[in-house]
Amino acid sequence: MLPVEARVRTTVAELRPGAEVDGPFACTRKERLTARNGSAYLALELRDRSGTITARAFREADFLAGQFDRGDLVHVRGRVERFRDELQIEVGEIRRAEDELDPADFLPAAYRDLDELDGFLEHLAREVYDPDYRRLLDSFLNDDGFRAELRLAPCTRGGHHAYLGGLLEHTVAVGTLAQETCVLHPRLNSDLLIAAALLHDVGKTREFELGAEISLSDEGRLVGHIALGRQMVSARCAALAEFPPAKELALSHCILTHHGADGVPARRFGSPEALALYRLNSLDANVKGALEQGLAA
Repeated sequence: MLPVEARVRTTVAELRPGAEVDGPFACTRKERLTARNGSAYLALELRDRSGTITARAFREADFLAGQFDRGDLVHVRGRVERFRDELQIEVGEIRRAEDELDPADFLPAAYRDLDELDGFLEHLAREVYDPDYRRLLDSFLNDDGFRAELRLAPCTRGGHHAYLGGLLEHTVAVGTLAQETCVLHPRLNSDLLIAAALLHDVGKTREFELGAEISLSDEGRLVGHIALGRQMVSARCAALAEFPPAKELALSHCILTHHGADGVPARRFGSPEALALYRLNSLDANVKGALEQGLAA
């Protein structure tokens, strides 16, 4: 065990060669491999909010492997070394963390200010003047529990906006694109399109579970965010007095087709607003993906 005075607890981004490590991480990879000399070792990937780093455990690999699983939050003691021009941690001890830790502290988060994004969201909602769609939006935005989930949720697991707060950022982006599109094309029903833009991905607040990694919830795996979102919107409409069925239907169609017309039996867009939402959602997702991960070959 490293002496107490030698331990340094720091973030992945701050690690430097020779630094002693003593602290919690998320374990996102765990493999038992064999070295050239025939001895077993553990190949690991550790993460916190600031980034990831590889790690190796060469001593007592089988014993250490039994102390934790991939996907656990773990407590690690070791030393940072440079190997083939990359940093890695040589692990002396590793075990499942016993402290009460918040998994969200180990996942990547939005760089943009979430309070600012919340303000943009509320501004966009005020651009909806139809009283029924406005009542529906208010039922979501006045729900503190929903707002907290929206601020925390990622948009995807490994694609665009795959970080905490990513869903809020994407929602504001699509809403902004919808607002500007309605200025360019005033024949569009701006109330429907902006409301649909702000609600199209609400199902993602229930699609994911947060741990050492972003994973699908049971609802996300078995139902998916599109159907979940339609359910959530329909439930809110039912709770509002005399919400017009035709308006709910038009909004539901936009939600169900925002990944394409194959989301409905007719396999055709039933409104210009649904087509616009599909294109605007794809625009933000693809541009953000290209900026974050590069252009596909």
